[in-house]
Amino acid sequence: MSSFFIGLAGGQLLYGPLLDRFGRKPPLYVGLAVYIVASAGCFLVTDIETLIILRFVQAIGSCVAGVASMAMVRDLFPVEENAKVFALLILVLGASPMVAPTVGGYITAAFNWHLIFIILGIMGALLIPAVVWLPDTYKPNRNLSLKPAPIISSFWEVAKTPQFFTYALAGAFSFMGLFVYVSGSPMVFMEIFKVGAKTYGWIFAGLSIGFIGASQLNNVLLKKFTSEQIARAALTVQVISSIIFFTGSIYGVFGLAGTIAMIFVMLCCVGTTNPNASALSLAPFSNNAGTASSLLGALQLGLGSFGTMLVSYFHSPTTLPMAGIMAGSACVALLVLLIGRRFVKHKVEASGVVVTGH
Repeated sequence: MSSFFIGLAGGQLLYGPLLDRFGRKPPLYVGLAVYIVASAGCFLVTDIETLIILRFVQAIGSCVAGVASMAMVRDLFPVEENAKVFALLILVLGASPMVAPTVGGYITAAFNWHLIFIILGIMGALLIPAVVWLPDTYKPNRNLSLKPAPIISSFWEVAKTPQFFTYALAGAFSFMGLFVYVSGSPMVFMEIFKVGAKTYGWIFAGLSIGFIGASQLNNVLLKKFTSEQIARAALTVQVISSIIFFTGSIYGVFGLAGTIAMIFVMLCCVGTTNPNASALSLAPFSNNAGTASSLLGALQLGLGSFGTMLVSYFHSPTTLPMAGIMAGSACVALLVLLIGRRFVKHKVEASGVVVTGH
């Protein structure tokens, strides 16, 4: 899992310049081909060391889809529609990793883990004709250099934009809570609360409804509120609920039902914050949307991977590590938003309006 997450985070930075240099579709073909070949290798592998390496390669191939899809949202839709479209995108980007453990558990129980990689390879192959049907959303910029120095300069130009680093970092720290939950929940539910594997699968699937459902509710909220207002309110609730969960974990007041309820609220907050933070992060960019979306994805997955490592490091037969890290990441997210927005002098709203000052 660690090798996969590292590849997923690092690969984001690889594809950003490629998507801006060659257009959206050619890198998609290359990434999918790498993913399919690596999946076949995982099916045939006979030792754990090779499997770890192939999982890293598989992640490098797979992450092109996430980067390209976010860049294409910026290509295809006016900026005022971005938050709504990102919310719909979460149905796929967010739902798949939330539902996958449940499906994978049943496949493994009925057959064996090797079959999972055959299914993943087939899914990758089915995506190739889908890419063929995609419209050409971006004219390749052949003047973009793929040498290290210009690439680093391009990333730096994006990273130092106040609106980007404020909302990208705030959203990434909020999103970190999702990764902490995904990595820590098996121990919490199966070891602490002693639920069976199938019961855990249903709990996991049920909690995913909070994350996915909140992202879709976001479209209703956008009719009355701006993306920043929604993100700020959701982060505030995330901080309050995570602190309550952490405090309750210290004193051991939450049973199974209470733990599920608290996690559900926090996942709802993440699902609401993410599309709005993403839209606000990418709003200032058009020509280098691929670079911006890849850096955004790298931040989200990089911090998410860091969160999973923290949960493993502070392993404990209580909910305290998971609750503490979720509370910490939520507090940092809100602080980044409140402090960073002071440096945004000319903000491009996800509503398409440029606001001067605060």
